[in-house]
Amino acid sequence: QVQLVESGGGSVQAGGSLRLSCAASGYTGGNYCKAWFRQDPWKEREGVAFIKGDGSTSYADSVKGRFTISQDNAKNTVYLQMDSLKPEDTAMYYCAAFRYVGRISSCAFSQSAYNYWGQGTQVTVSS
Repeated sequence: QVQLVESGGGSVQAGGSLRLSCAASGYTGGNYCKAWFRQDPWKEREGVAFIKGDGSTSYADSVKGRFTISQDNAKNTVYLQMDSLKPEDTAMYYCAAFRYVGRISSCAFSQSAYNYWGQGTQVTVSS
């Protein structure tokens, strides 16, 4: 059973930076899509950054150029570096993953494709 544990959330002023981490355990062989989603109480959960097993990445337009997703396979950890934060980035951030077989062009799928989830970490950006 895959388990994901996020850390690194907190409160920051607009323009600041935070780095989220997602430590995984239980991965079996094969390739995994990994992603960061976020949700605030008034919106649906949205994917913001995605990374394939080969390291290729995709981003939502709202965070492109400000957020960077990366992974350390030796540590089974995925990171989300968030720079130039805005108040509208305030949300609960979730790490997610699913195992895929074969070739896919990207991991930018909706939340329904992801079957492993962390408990979330809160990010609050004040103006």
